[in-house]
Amino acid sequence: MTNEIKVLLVDDHAVVRAGFKMLLSAVAGMDVCGEAERGEQAIQLYQDLQPDIVVMDLSMPGIGGLETIRRLLQRYDHINILVFSVHHEQVYVNRALSAGAKGYITKNSAPEILPEAIENIVQGQRYIEVGLLKESSGQDYQAIVDAFSAREFDVFRLLAKGLTVQKIAGELCLGYKTVANYATQIKKKLQAESIAELPQIAQALGINVMPE
Repeated sequence: MTNEIKVLLVDDHAVVRAGFKMLLSAVAGMDVCGEAERGEQAIQLYQDLQPDIVVMDLSMPGIGGLETIRRLLQRYDHINILVFSVHHEQVYVNRALSAGAKGYITKNSAPEILPEAIENIVQGQRYIEVGLLKESSGQDYQAIVDAFSAREFDVFRLLAKGLTVQKIAGELCLGYKTVANYATQIKKKLQAESIAELPQIAQALGINVMPE
């Protein structure tokens, strides 16, 4: 990113916020522009600071995290919200995403996951920690991918590498509509809401998604 990413941290524990801030301050191009300890304060600060992304916990006093997400979305259609929570259970992941969060990671994740998630979301993608994505969908991805046809697997692998439908069509000598149909079917089978989730699924399965 060429411009600095402004981050608003929302967590009711000052020590936790300090840890987040220290972690992000070490990442070039990121700036923690504000901190809030509850949802009501976060809503006011968002209006004043206009950050690029809100990184927030779910368990907080007052209106709580989920209601904060809903209220922020009501006021700001294109807001970026990343949930950073101790909860890894399916119900929390699903409810946060349904409320409008663009991503969900746990506080037990590796340190590099937080800035990676922030960058992905600011760039317009969703980001769900790999283990949570598998758990929240309730699907056995390995079994689904094993059942792909050879052509479906080729398209899945190239989508996961970041290739566009048009580029895949050229590489596989297929029509654009044919590849687009494959992409739709792949997302449906994996219960992925967008192509942006496919690299994480591929990584969870040990499939190389690095550009060749």
